[in-house]
Amino acid sequence: MSLNSVSVYSGGKPVLVIENKVFESIQPFIMENGHVLISYNIIKENLDPYIFWDPGENKVTITTYNKTVRLKTDSLTAMINTKPVEISFPVKVLDEPYIPIRLLEELYGISVKVLSEHNRVIIDKQHPVRKMAGIRGREIAVKLSPSWFSPTVEKMKQGQKLIVYGNEKGWYQVRTEDGVVGFVPGKKLEVFEMNFELKKAPEQFKWNPGRGKLNMVWDYIRSSTPDMRREKAPKGLDIISPTWFSITDGRGTIESKADISYIEWAHKNNLAVWALIDNSFDPDITHEFLESSETRETIIRQILMYAELFHLDGINIDFENIKLEDKRLLVQFMRELVPIMHEAGITVSQDITVKSQSANWSLCYDRKELGKTVDYLILMAYDEHWASSPESGSVASIGWVERGIKSLLEDVPPEKVILGLPFYTREWEETPGSDGTPVVKSKALSMAQARETLKKNKARMSWDETSGQNFAYYTKGDSVYKIWLEDERSIKLKTSLVKKYNLAGTAAWRKGFEEPAIWDVIFEVLKSPGKI
Repeated sequence: MSLNSVSVYSGGKPVLVIENKVFESIQPFIMENGHVLISYNIIKENLDPYIFWDPGENKVTITTYNKTVRLKTDSLTAMINTKPVEISFPVKVLDEPYIPIRLLEELYGISVKVLSEHNRVIIDKQHPVRKMAGIRGREIAVKLSPSWFSPTVEKMKQGQKLIVYGNEKGWYQVRTEDGVVGFVPGKKLEVFEMNFELKKAPEQFKWNPGRGKLNMVWDYIRSSTPDMRREKAPKGLDIISPTWFSITDGRGTIESKADISYIEWAHKNNLAVWALIDNSFDPDITHEFLESSETRETIIRQILMYAELFHLDGINIDFENIKLEDKRLLVQFMRELVPIMHEAGITVSQDITVKSQSANWSLCYDRKELGKTVDYLILMAYDEHWASSPESGSVASIGWVERGIKSLLEDVPPEKVILGLPFYTREWEETPGSDGTPVVKSKALSMAQARETLKKNKARMSWDETSGQNFAYYTKGDSVYKIWLEDERSIKLKTSLVKKYNLAGTAAWRKGFEEPAIWDVIFEVLKSPGKI
């Protein structure tokens, strides 16, 4: 690959050098009262693709693994996670925002060298090992391009060191200690490797129950949380996720059904509680709260308050039916949320659908970026045929589930993926229409309801190898009723995919829809070594 030539620095204009890239044709930085501020656009393109500028609210947001930093223009107070921190110089806006470089130095782990006499700033990223070079002889010329006929941009003397970036036709691309980038013939250099001590990265936060693969269930809370004191926790269950919180408007109001006695019951039964937070499945509400930096912050503060008030172990973000245009903002929200939760010791999981061409239900998720951000992505591997589907079919056939897993693993490592299981099925009614095309209707059934329906109607049932389920049907009048059953055999087959692909575990929708024996099946597959 051809190495780019560089221009000669001249005219006293500000020059920014990031590794071997030179920026001088625009205003790469400004200096005010001894403070250096770097161009937002240069930071975004070269140091941090996630830095976020909200022009409507004049706010820059920077997210790292363990920090969410909010900087308001012309303010000397930054918010780091949820705490105000005084900074020595504010963000400035000219034609674009400029951010104080000393703040970036700490956040990004970069090293910065300011050469005020040359109006030049040099930025280096962290590298454990670098190629360096000393010169052979008393003096060499650094050329603008890899040619003897190219202008000389700097002369180097014996004892001075160069950073080496690559070579082209016997010429090395190098950078001098004062930030001049150019080319030197390889035979004039003594190249060697030098080790550098890296700034220590934060410890990766990860919840581990110490009981093998995770076994989670969602608990649907309709209007109020039930009294759980007399209920025993299912065998092998690690995590319970009550559907407690909903964002109900674009201002970020969170409605709560949380109950501290439920938490006490769960913890007494050695269960972690990952409370679910949804977006009311409303794309307009979701767009309104995602597009505002201040509203995102308001929501995150409320989530933290509830998490601390109710001693939550984790949260489960269930945002569905999202406009495709908000795909980037959803990632931004999660990047702002996760460091604050991690600081409080709270695990963050997020629900996503199996990939499809639906804009609001699938394409709106940037699975790769979300997978980098959260602790776990939960693949909702059900509703293959949804409630209003125009044709009858399985809620989760084994082939469709497996394809969904394999597709997600192209973007997300398996240890971050939890497989969603359905504890429900659908009964399909097909009635001949006036044009001969069947009119299809469905209703959701629990496992027990499905069993009772089949018994009552003396349905015929057989194992369907293609779907990996028992298939049953019966007739009543002009209608044909069909059910692809979820039972011990189908759940065991789906759960075995966790071991096959080394996923993190399972999450079932929903508690109360299962037959009691299902917990033994999941326990046997997830918790018993070598059993599938």
